[in-house]
Amino acid sequence: MRRLLSSLAALSLLAAQHAQAQLDCLQPHERSAVEVAALRSELMVLATGCHQDDRYNAFIRKYQADLMGNEKAVGDVFKRMYGKRGQLEHDRFTTDLANGESSAGMHLGNDFCGRNSLLFTEVMALRSASDLPAYAAGKDLVPTTIDVCPQVAQAPARKQAATAKHR
Repeated sequence: MRRLLSSLAALSLLAAQHAQAQLDCLQPHERSAVEVAALRSELMVLATGCHQDDRYNAFIRKYQADLMGNEKAVGDVFKRMYGKRGQLEHDRFTTDLANGESSAGMHLGNDFCGRNSLLFTEVMALRSASDLPAYAAGKDLVPTTIDVCPQVAQAPARKQAATAKHR
């Protein structure tokens, strides 16, 4: 039993480190923009899957100007990282976010709506849009399957290739 708990703790730590690494290439304001985009995507998936369109629409109306600015900021992140391919990578990120959250929802099955509907209540209770980044950061909504910083994921492979060349 002790080994099982130790193994589970180690796996949790590795998952947390991977989640951290996937956003390490981002500057703090960029990270906030990506996390708010993940929150918006999570709420969209929740609205669609749980028939809560009215709640999603209320969220969009309340924070519309800030969400539009955030979308531009996320676009700027992808332009910085990918240059001319920025829009393509941004679109892929948006799709991957929705797919990752939908997949997580499918794993939860009937529990998905009950467990996540509180997000709408919490986000609508925020005092202002300036509270969205901290709220989103606390929810850890960027799925670990999404490589926001692909160079982080590829770094070990490049290092091995460079080492092999020098041998």
